[in-house]
Amino acid sequence: MIQSETLELLEWHRLCQHLSTFAATKLGAIATRDLTPPDSQAESEYLLTQTKEVYELESRLTTGLSFDGIQDIGDYLERAELQGVLAGDELLAIATTLAGSRNLRRVIDNQPDLPILIELVADLRTYPELEQEIHRCIDERGQVSDRASQKLADIRIDLRKLRNQITQKLHNIIQVKSNAVQEQIITQRGDRYVIPVKAPQKDAIPGIVHDTSASGATLYVEPNSIVPLGNQLRQLVRREQAEEEAIRRALTQQVAEVKPDLEELLAIATTLDLATAKARYSFWLQANPPRFINRQENEYITLRQLRHPLLVWQQQHEQGSAVVPVDLLIQPEIKVVTITGPNTGGKTVTLKTLGLAALMAKVGLFVPAREPVELPWFNQVLADIGDEQSLQQNLSTFSGHIRRISRILEALGIGDQESGNEDRGLGIGDQESEIGIPYPQSPVPVPLSPVPCPLSLILLDEVGAGTDPAEGSALAIALLRYLADHAQLTMATTHFGELKALKYQDERFENASVEFDEATLSPTYRLLWGIPGRSNALAIARRLGLKAEVVEQAKTNLGGSTDEVNQVIAGLEAQRRRQETKAAQAQDLLQQAERLYKEVSAKAANLQEREQALRASQEVAVQQAIAQARSEIALVIRRLQQGTPTAQDAQQATKALHQIAEKFIPQPPPKPKQGYIPKEGDRIRIPKLGQTAEVLTAPDDDGELTVRFGIMKMTVKLEDVESLDGKKAEPVAKPDAEMRRRKDAENVSVSPRHHVPLSSPQPAPAIRTSKNTVDIRGRRVADAELILDKAISEAAGPIWIIHGHGTGKLRQGVHAFLQQHPRVNRYEAAEQSDGGTGVTVAYID
Repeated sequence: MIQSETLELLEWHRLCQHLSTFAATKLGAIATRDLTPPDSQAESEYLLTQTKEVYELESRLTTGLSFDGIQDIGDYLERAELQGVLAGDELLAIATTLAGSRNLRRVIDNQPDLPILIELVADLRTYPELEQEIHRCIDERGQVSDRASQKLADIRIDLRKLRNQITQKLHNIIQVKSNAVQEQIITQRGDRYVIPVKAPQKDAIPGIVHDTSASGATLYVEPNSIVPLGNQLRQLVRREQAEEEAIRRALTQQVAEVKPDLEELLAIATTLDLATAKARYSFWLQANPPRFINRQENEYITLRQLRHPLLVWQQQHEQGSAVVPVDLLIQPEIKVVTITGPNTGGKTVTLKTLGLAALMAKVGLFVPAREPVELPWFNQVLADIGDEQSLQQNLSTFSGHIRRISRILEALGIGDQESGNEDRGLGIGDQESEIGIPYPQSPVPVPLSPVPCPLSLILLDEVGAGTDPAEGSALAIALLRYLADHAQLTMATTHFGELKALKYQDERFENASVEFDEATLSPTYRLLWGIPGRSNALAIARRLGLKAEVVEQAKTNLGGSTDEVNQVIAGLEAQRRRQETKAAQAQDLLQQAERLYKEVSAKAANLQEREQALRASQEVAVQQAIAQARSEIALVIRRLQQGTPTAQDAQQATKALHQIAEKFIPQPPPKPKQGYIPKEGDRIRIPKLGQTAEVLTAPDDDGELTVRFGIMKMTVKLEDVESLDGKKAEPVAKPDAEMRRRKDAENVSVSPRHHVPLSSPQPAPAIRTSKNTVDIRGRRVADAELILDKAISEAAGPIWIIHGHGTGKLRQGVHAFLQQHPRVNRYEAAEQSDGGTGVTVAYID
């Protein structure tokens, strides 16, 4: 009973209702709304693995798992077993369910690394022959088709002929007796064909009156001449109905014969839909998969940035306020956490958030917290939250709390026995899911260790409240010490100052508090660990306008010691905030350093790859140039060797070698424009000496020149002189090795034993590699833009973008994105050998 009460207090049914909106089938929605936590950790591990595999599968598929065609056919199967006859649309629902289940199995079978899902659908029988027979006999409107049997086809041919005969006779009567007819139309009353006749002229068309208009002016008459045809038509219709029923009865019998397999198919499809709803809800929550820990192995409870899932839903769908996450990092030796602080500060929300996180992990849902998500598997989650006051049951607030806590302690004793005997040792193969499917043996081993300690999570709101503070505090201390011995973890909120001191008396206790901004009189909803909270009642009262003398009198009544304690706590809170600020700044710096390191490493790797690619391309180009030059030189030599060479032949050969050298040896860079060069007889200034002088000799190859000022001659460096108008002289450039090689090439004599010396060619054009190729085939345009933006930011040359042909939308989106990107200089279709119009080459600035 207390466990169901806890689910109500934590609003578990609301979470399940939200989860059901992510289900694709009716049965899946029913299963999510009735979701109950399992009784063993092994079952929770299996459900989590299911959710993880569906989550992974959904991320691979472009449209996710499809449950199209799968319907709730349970009632139809029951009626078929009871020898009822199913209607056409009911048979059609069974056929579409078979087809939808087959598609599910096909998608899962194509993914070899999903062992749980593959095992789940391994024995799924979809009876394609039954599906084909139903579609052969039943059309898309749910009617029995003509091809169902030859007898039915013959009956319907006779029916069409007879109806045409009846309508033709009625048209003839209307034309002959047009004055007696109210309207020239043929209608039906029941299954009989009639014509509207004016009441005063009913004798003009003798027959059977089947109906009268509301005014009585029109009679609907079946002429006597077509009554035998109408009787014959009725008999044919009954034969048609009998044949249709026989066909549907035969199909129903086939369904009844495979009812157990179809029920299992329906259950497996519902299980997949339930797992898919969990995965999609977890994705929407931006949640992460939990890992169950064993606190006896010194593992911490780690729930960073934990958010209340119902508040997230309220923020997204009901225009609620932003959700403030809390951090829960609880050491393995801690058994009780007491949360203190002012009202409306978020204490109760913290309790509910932790309780829902534990329940979500148990049923296979991800937890809305930052990775890693680590918490124990709790066999029971028990809570006393809210006011249990009841006038009808003559219960006060205190009495209501005590009765509920008594039920918690009673359930805790039962849970302790079960946790030691069954919960941890039950094998998956002996269990069933919430919809009746036996859980197969999990291929992932579940580590189960003996658990001598209880596994319950206890949540107590305002423990000991509602009675005398001294007695309530004493009762709360005794209760929390008892729970420290008998529960895995207890989290309690309180205003009693005595509970704050338990941390310093027992290492199993820890303090936490909710932060409150006294300046704005509003809570920040942040949870502070290791610091007891303050009620801030007097500060709030003063801010809200209570008379100062009343507040001062209240302080006097409290005594100085309480004020000193509050000051110490306020100092600790301020110190904590400063430390958190510095820690956040240090974390930002660390993240910046890591980001810069990654960027530098990536650029260095990119440069190294480019250098290697360029070196390889240059080597190929050099080898090609050398081979071509050798072949051309060999051709010149063969020409000389043919016959007796003359001087003219030698001159032509030398000219040919010069042409080869000009072709394969790059031109020297243009000479830089020289500055001021002193000439013999020029007047110059020597700034170091502060003198003007006359140039006696021009600068030599070493950049030295002889000058004379007065009667003195001296040798100075070219860089030490300038013109009279202040122009600096530039040093004489020495001929470089390239020029010397060029001169040597020009002076090579023609001989079979000599070759033209070659220098390295210019860098070869960019070559397509796996590093500068981006494959975005099958992507949406939005996803492709993110990939291209990253590739362009990291590129130092052209990139090849493979988008394929398809409908052309992806190529148009890529071209539009490249057109507006600031780093893209131009783009064009690739060479035909590189993919043609299915590949775009973008040139990056």
